Amino acid sequence: MVVEGRNDGGSEVPSDLLADDAAYLPTNKVAADGLFEAVGIDMVGALSTSDESTYVWDLLSDTVEWEPNAAKVLGVNDIKEIASGEAYERRIVTEHRPRRSAAISAGSVCPFDRGVPYRVQYRFWPGAVGSSASIWLEDHGRWWPGADGRPARARGAVRIVNESFVAEQAALCAVDRNELTTQLDRTRLPQALAASLKRAERRFSSSAFLMISVNNLSTINESFGFEIGDELITATANILKGKLRSGDILGRYSSNKFGIILNDCGAEAMRAAAERFIAAVHDAPIRTPVCPLAATISIGGVTLPDQAATARHVFSRSRLALAAAKAYHIESFVCFDPDTAQETVRQRRITIANDIMSALEADRMCLVLQPIISSKSRRAELFECLLRMQKPDGTLVPAGEFIPFAEQFGLLPHLDRRALKLAVALLRKHKQLSLSVNVSTLTANDQDWLATLHALTGCERAVTGRLVLEITETNVIDDLDQAIAFADTLREMGCRVAIDDFGAGYTSFKNLKHLPVDLVKIDGSFVKNLAADATDLVFIKTMVQLAETFGMETVAEWVGDEESAQLLAEAGITYLQGFHFGRPIAVEDLQKYSNLL
Repeated sequence: MVVEGRNDGGSEVPSDLLADDAAYLPTNKVAADGLFEAVGIDMVGALSTSDESTYVWDLLSDTVEWEPNAAKVLGVNDIKEIASGEAYERRIVTEHRPRRSAAISAGSVCPFDRGVPYRVQYRFWPGAVGSSASIWLEDHGRWWPGADGRPARARGAVRIVNESFVAEQAALCAVDRNELTTQLDRTRLPQALAASLKRAERRFSSSAFLMISVNNLSTINESFGFEIGDELITATANILKGKLRSGDILGRYSSNKFGIILNDCGAEAMRAAAERFIAAVHDAPIRTPVCPLAATISIGGVTLPDQAATARHVFSRSRLALAAAKAYHIESFVCFDPDTAQETVRQRRITIANDIMSALEADRMCLVLQPIISSKSRRAELFECLLRMQKPDGTLVPAGEFIPFAEQFGLLPHLDRRALKLAVALLRKHKQLSLSVNVSTLTANDQDWLATLHALTGCERAVTGRLVLEITETNVIDDLDQAIAFADTLREMGCRVAIDDFGAGYTSFKNLKHLPVDLVKIDGSFVKNLAADATDLVFIKTMVQLAETFGMETVAEWVGDEESAQLLAEAGITYLQGFHFGRPIAVEDLQKYSNLL
């Protein structure tokens, strides 16, 4: 944009306030009310157009002097309504205010006499604040610091633009920038990292990557709100940016994390840089509308390509190093150690997660069945379904070796759905068989799982009447209302419901009367030492009496010997389950229980 104006000598003055040639700008501090005169610009007629106006802003007194056409251009009733920075900012839509404050305070590494350029786009309310009608403005200019180095005065221009202009600007120069910090965002940071890795490999040089976490962001958000948290993030980004070397790259990784790519940087230089960043953030108080705040950061780092040769490894290993730094001490730096036990565990988790997905896709999940015996007839009347993962070579992996990892990776709903399908198929094949299937915490809140149950059984009582769904006592304690609703839904479909591991959480005693369940499975910890510890028998008798009071049957788990079985039967336990009566068997071996087939 070029708009003509004249100085006192009649010569033309360039109007692009972001031009590199700034010889006409002030060379020392100038009072805001005389700034345009000092640089030879006629305030009244400098940039007058129908959709553009200029201003001079004294940040110390927060007064804004506008060109006379400002009210008409911006659509406000009176120019006095925007005569201060605070009043003007109130008319910027809330979510865009951080853009302007970030732009005005960024880029402080600049020759003093040339000022610091800024350019930003945002939505502005011409009428009532918060109204539906708003316009897009582009705001650009330069600011000069005061004695403390912070913005003290600025001059600039605002002009009306349309949304297509904003989109074009984003496509041309800001598509890879984070809105709050004006740095690379998470979608572009991996690309910059990949380019840095290729460069390091091509030149046989070392680079480094730092993962930086703002430690106290959640506290700031909870105490003052997310807008102040955004200001803290913006200010921290600016502090970090001010300590970068030429060629280094700062990016936003997540809500409270930044990534810095340090090109041509070895391990020792990386450590020195990390310590420099920590000290810079620690020493810089951050001014916000509510009060001055201070940020603290922790840093994890990796060297490239020695410790990580792909962007995925860089991110995962720097996160591990960051976790170690945060566990060690606040405001500390830790370099990734490839020999740590944590990395071994991480790799094992990834391997097992891949194995689980492969087994699901290749239909290599299967059931084994453990008999649940009537304490009176000593005949198997029910079987608990236990999931096994079959490896490509045919060996079976016990649930205890993969279920915890499936839970960490959010795969339990997939496993629960597969176990349900296998169980219903068995019920349809064997008309006298009754099965018990475990339901995880996530599945108890999963409407898709209930839809799957309905689709598989059609709510046929001949099928659902032989199906017991087990929910753990922990689920009940965590959300009693949800557990009651889930159990009611299952019973309406014709299924029976059991509480698993009952007694592990004592708060369940007072809630038992509210739960619409049919069976109570007493936690095995009360059973395994029953013959040697009479105290456990007291607890078991109490639980049996409670269950009988509410019309519920009981199952004792982990029964390992005949003496315990006798004691449990005498105590009134309905069913017995444990290795004394049989280990889990393959479906093909069900013929030994011919009475059920």
